[in-house]
Amino acid sequence: MSLLEIWKRSPEQLRDKRVQQLIAISGDGKLSDGGVGSSEFRAFLTQVSSDDLNRYSEDCLTAPFQDSGFALQDIVNELGSRLGATVTPGRYRGAAGQIGNDGLWVFPDSHGIVVEAKTTDAYRIDLNKVIAYKAALIQAQKVSPDRVSILIVVGREDTGDLEAQVRGSRFAWDIRIISVNALFRLLRIKEEVDDPEMISRIHKVLVPREFTRLDEIVDLVFSTAEDLRQEESETTPPLGPAESSADQPQFTPVAFHQKCIEQVEKALGRVFIKRSRSTFTTPEGDHAVVCMVSKEHDPDQRPNYWFAFYPHQKDLLQGAPHGYVALGCGSATRLLLIPASDFIAWLDGTWVTQKGERFYWHIVVYKEETRFVLHRKKGETRIEVTKYLLQHDSL
Repeated sequence: MSLLEIWKRSPEQLRDKRVQQLIAISGDGKLSDGGVGSSEFRAFLTQVSSDDLNRYSEDCLTAPFQDSGFALQDIVNELGSRLGATVTPGRYRGAAGQIGNDGLWVFPDSHGIVVEAKTTDAYRIDLNKVIAYKAALIQAQKVSPDRVSILIVVGREDTGDLEAQVRGSRFAWDIRIISVNALFRLLRIKEEVDDPEMISRIHKVLVPREFTRLDEIVDLVFSTAEDLRQEESETTPPLGPAESSADQPQFTPVAFHQKCIEQVEKALGRVFIKRSRSTFTTPEGDHAVVCMVSKEHDPDQRPNYWFAFYPHQKDLLQGAPHGYVALGCGSATRLLLIPASDFIAWLDGTWVTQKGERFYWHIVVYKEETRFVLHRKKGETRIEVTKYLLQHDSL
């Protein structure tokens, strides 16, 4: 039985395994170019959480073993994929006639990054060799000459010697350096925001730039905080003349997305990976879920739940063969799982808030005794959605 089959059938068997143990039960038990073990190990990495990836990287760095450098290379490439790049894994070992880079990441704006992963910077890196990889990839038309750079990912945060080496070379404007921990921190930010522009700025951090002027770094920090505040400041739908403002709840941010996704995984029999605060996809990308959560408003009189749905979330669902909207109504055990085709058809009748170029649809669900009903603008039909309820707690 392959490593991936064990994970899918009985994940608890692998929860506490160290990365060296995982490799030992992958294929032929070793990481090699074109090997079965490498294929299984890489496939396994696509299925686990970012917390697991972080733990596996620590295994490679704190307790090195024979293939720890190769394992770290695969983990770093999986991080690139989680950050939103299309990743082509490189070779573990150089070979005649083969380009020897550790990985190639191409982001949605077509910028390519030639990746080198190192467990330590204790030894000097042959920068000429890394630049040669970049030139070979350009010649092979894998990247555009004017849209490609180099990223060296190192296992430790103290990279002073390597930084000095790069600064003192003629390649300083082609190369950036980042620690594995910092790369994980970037991924954490991406997983906690939803704004596509914010995610694009995260990508740009990895590209060499002149930072005498600090505006871009300030923009990144500011927009991260702004995106996180959006959820706290979104207002409820504009009320029609026949609706009372007394019924309008104050928005209170809550966060139980992961517990909702665990319910979705059970219902659909699929593993979902977190892509942003509210978006999750299967590793293969064939299933996508937009998960939104709300506290319960007015629980004693008219229990109701309020959500904001954005155009980029709609685009994600329409781009996946199988898309769903998951609405966590007060708790993960009161969860509506709605096929995207049904949900999107209802949007025209919902309230909309426009803020400059940014807009979102208001999704308002009321609990009416044992029924769940989607409320829409005055004159629009209300839609009972009870049939989409995954799990009944105490209706």
